[in-house]
Amino acid sequence: MNNLVNDNLFETRNNLVKEITLLSDAQFNSKPDRNKWSIAQVCHHLVLVEEATIKAIAWGLKEIDRSQKERKNVQLIILDRTKKIKAPKMVGPDVEPFEVHQIIDLLNDSRKKLMTFLSTIEDQSILAEKSVKHPALGELPLDQWIEQIYLHEQRHIEQIKEIKLFLDVRH
Repeated sequence: MNNLVNDNLFETRNNLVKEITLLSDAQFNSKPDRNKWSIAQVCHHLVLVEEATIKAIAWGLKEIDRSQKERKNVQLIILDRTKKIKAPKMVGPDVEPFEVHQIIDLLNDSRKKLMTFLSTIEDQSILAEKSVKHPALGELPLDQWIEQIYLHEQRHIEQIKEIKLFLDVRH
């Protein structure tokens, strides 16, 4: 995996953890309104997306089809928060409350699983040659699935900052 992607994964995750570390569990689980997610749910969603991404890439690597798929400007699509993207049920968060440290553990576990999984791919160039259908982005090369992890996290960090403002959390 190239260093830029690795650095972006690391830096984005550090920023996410900084945003949530000092929250009380009550703040963490407060919803801005009943139709919106709490910060805890946003974070749980990020864990589920990371785990689903590992499965999607693993599945994509087994595919025989190697036709070059069109690369997308995933950064432009994902970071545009004016366009709502409905989360598929499989990556929808639990409604049960979470503790901050519990979510940080889940985030650490999912990232460790991702990095371990990626380290098992001997020929990284194959990631640009194979693709799998992404629920929001359509057919997406596997290397862009990795890229969308940190971009998706950046999108949700902005959402977390907005929720904190709404909840009047001063950090």
